[in-house]
Amino acid sequence: MLNAVFSLTAMGLTLGFLLGLAAKYLRVEGNPLGEEIEKMMPGSQCGQCGFPGCSPAAQALAEGKVDVTLCPPGGRTLAAQLAEKLGVVLDLSSVEDQVPQIAFVNEDLCIGCTKCFKKCPTDALMGASRQIHIVIQEACTGCGKCVDICPTECLRLRPVPQTMQTWYWPKPLERAA
Repeated sequence: MLNAVFSLTAMGLTLGFLLGLAAKYLRVEGNPLGEEIEKMMPGSQCGQCGFPGCSPAAQALAEGKVDVTLCPPGGRTLAAQLAEKLGVVLDLSSVEDQVPQIAFVNEDLCIGCTKCFKKCPTDALMGASRQIHIVIQEACTGCGKCVDICPTECLRLRPVPQTMQTWYWPKPLERAA
């Protein structure tokens, strides 16, 4: 019994020591610019830019593989900040500011095909096969992937309704003295 305890303890300490050495000597340095860009992005992981999340999109931006206008939820503000950060000349004529949107199901048209379930990256859709579906508003990022795949076009993107949780007090205007 004690033999097993001592051998497992020795093996655990040895493997832990080897993992510590590997972490120290085999570490891959990340791109600090990519990390800074990722902090600037909205972090919704919606995939509207064509990347699976904000981290790969930020790395592609840091490497110069994509345009600074790739993030639709960020809009003009984020595009301008990214252009300033990367030192890129920006034409804002093609960039639109979007209001936050969420998916909405038209119950009269929904046939319950469940195709939208497979495309939703945040599992914001709920329902069953051949049943009416609903959208969990708190989980929906407004990526529109469910809208693109819906065969009956019962899904639409709508602006987030103003509630006590989504309303904010705009910054007061400065008075001229």
